[in-house]
Amino acid sequence: MADLLTHLLVPYAILTVAGWRVGWLDRRWVVVGMGGAAIPDLRKVEIVIDETTVETLLGIPFTYVPFSTLGGVLLVAGAISIAFERRHWGRVYGLVTFGGLTSLLLDGLRVYADGRAGAWLYPFTNWRPPTPSLYVSSDPTVLVVALLAAGTVAVLDRRIRARN
Repeated sequence: MADLLTHLLVPYAILTVAGWRVGWLDRRWVVVGMGGAAIPDLRKVEIVIDETTVETLLGIPFTYVPFSTLGGVLLVAGAISIAFERRHWGRVYGLVTFGGLTSLLLDGLRVYADGRAGAWLYPFTNWRPPTPSLYVSSDPTVLVVALLAAGTVAVLDRRIRARN
């Protein structure tokens, strides 16, 4: 079940481990990267607010689909970056984009009926890469593995920080 929680735990684990070697990558920056992992899941806002409602409010055609693509991640990461101090824009953009890419990668590993992942490389290409079909989206094993990995990293991180 590669859901939002799984999408958040994976960049947490990766960025926390990276932070052991990269001096500036402390907990506050790890959280920024984790936030990027939620970008592709913005597509699920449609459960609450229908696309037609947004179209009516904006007065232009609207769809949530681009949020779960590389172009959507890059665009939203840019918008998020400008909410920070100008001197941090590059760092924030990189971390938020990294989080979004981990989410897209996890989604690209799941089973699709036709053996091809979604067109997550849009707008650069509409090509749908083949998927290794490692899990079905309802499989809780993915969440359990992510929880165990993130939990292990959290325990190790606490021990490393206690020594310093």
